[in-house]
Amino acid sequence: MASTSLYGKLDEAEQERLTARRQTRRRITLIGVSSIILIAVVVAAVVGGLSHAAGKKSEGGNNRQTPSSSIKAVCSSTLYPDSCYNSLMPMAESGNLKPQDIYKLSVQVAMHELSKASEIFSSGYIVGKFNITDNRTAAAVEACHQLFDLALDHLNASLVIQNMKISEAFDDLRTWLSSAGTFQQTCFDELESASDELNAFVHENFKNSTEYTSNSLAIITTIDESMTALGAIGRRRLMGFGPEWVSAEDRRMLAAAVNLSATADVVVAKDGSGKYNTIGEALKGVPDKSTKRYVIYVKKGVYVENVVVEKSKWNVMMVGDGKNATVVSGSLNVVDGTPTFQSATFAVFGKGFIARDMGFRNTAGAAKHQAVALISTADFSIFHRCSMDAFQDTLYPHSNRQFYRECDIYGTIDFIFGNSAVVFQNCNILSRKPLPNQQNTITAQGKFDPNQNTGISIQNCNVGPFGDLTGVKTYLGRPWKDYSTTVFFQSVLDRCIDPKGWLPWVGSSVPTTIFYAELWNTGLGSVTKNRVNWSGLKLNLTSTQVKKFTVGPFVNGDQWIPATNVTYKSGL
Repeated sequence: MASTSLYGKLDEAEQERLTARRQTRRRITLIGVSSIILIAVVVAAVVGGLSHAAGKKSEGGNNRQTPSSSIKAVCSSTLYPDSCYNSLMPMAESGNLKPQDIYKLSVQVAMHELSKASEIFSSGYIVGKFNITDNRTAAAVEACHQLFDLALDHLNASLVIQNMKISEAFDDLRTWLSSAGTFQQTCFDELESASDELNAFVHENFKNSTEYTSNSLAIITTIDESMTALGAIGRRRLMGFGPEWVSAEDRRMLAAAVNLSATADVVVAKDGSGKYNTIGEALKGVPDKSTKRYVIYVKKGVYVENVVVEKSKWNVMMVGDGKNATVVSGSLNVVDGTPTFQSATFAVFGKGFIARDMGFRNTAGAAKHQAVALISTADFSIFHRCSMDAFQDTLYPHSNRQFYRECDIYGTIDFIFGNSAVVFQNCNILSRKPLPNQQNTITAQGKFDPNQNTGISIQNCNVGPFGDLTGVKTYLGRPWKDYSTTVFFQSVLDRCIDPKGWLPWVGSSVPTTIFYAELWNTGLGSVTKNRVNWSGLKLNLTSTQVKKFTVGPFVNGDQWIPATNVTYKSGL
């Protein structure tokens, strides 16, 4: 989300140019009535496969599907059916392909294509080819290298599925594939301010990997819907996945460790009373890919350091003395040359991360534009009783499943943004005074593929001002991408919220494919009679529709949050 314009984003002409460029490389297909037909096709293929496995052979094999017809049927559910079919047909060896076989092939071709393309970023080829001399573009290229590495990890995770519990399998697969696509898209976002030649080169070289990733996501989404149509028996016969995310022993340990500060594995203290003086030093001692919870107690103080919880550091829990007592502070920002993705004071990549009673701050200030206080790409990450304090782009729940409870979030422009599946519950979301002539926008959600299971859900929160906002217009959000999804419900909206409620990303038009919703909110800012007249804004959802955005179903919270001992509300 890079720019140097006064508003903090690209100017309108530049944005229209970039939008047109993106549209030429991505066909947007709306899945409406036709999806029913597609599901029926896949159900028929699955039923055929199940019947064959049960010994119900057709006479003379006349009804047996060919690889070509099976692949065509499954690929018809994707946004890019031609690239789907053309990439999978050379891989097909069996004449009896089931949808799950085609899904695995699709992930394999996506991984192969992304591996080839990402080598360009790891070899330094791009910097040399385009004679990149400015630090900002060079840093964005380096960020792309990191992002493609994360995308490959998530593609690999979505392929190795044998040890997953059946009731959670499809949600996990959709989450990891949604994230794999998001990592690739973030690279493109970081390079938007680079030269046209570099952007064209990157989009050309990563066209296949992004389309193949999208195809895999569409295929697993359609199989999921088809299995729902078949019922539980069909799901069990199709795929067999295994155990739960955390063990019973880990659950007992976490339940017992209520006062984690007294039983921490290590202590960090600025006054020298702990094993480490900095958080970064403490993280070096965390075992890689640990299935056990590793607790770091960070005593009160302001820790001026940029902290990274690496992707190999699993199940870390960091506990402070309070969100205003234990504070991590940094000042990296876009204006001074750091890409948004790498500007965070505190960055979390290792899955299963929990932070409690800590503050995360970026002190760059409004004039430095994008300056992230906290970013998380970590699946199953939780932030409990924490504070995120900055101006533009304060909090970046980038990808995967996340939960925020009783947190204070301060900012100005797009200060909650990203493409994770995230729920904010019982939080204080506070807009502060921006630069002159700027407007506040609380959210900027980044869903760009209709099959992604992502969005921002804000439940039972207080949404209001931090300080005097006289003369400043504040909006609930604006659509960063074509399928931006954000829901405010059961929350208190202060009168600082503009009566229109929402703001276009640029200009006056918005995609018809967005999904914004408000329901059961209170406060002077919750009155909806003067809201924008957008087809994508829903003001009269049913309880069943809203429930999809609660902790239980939206982030599969009932499967993993209870083990963390964090208070939460599963439903409405």
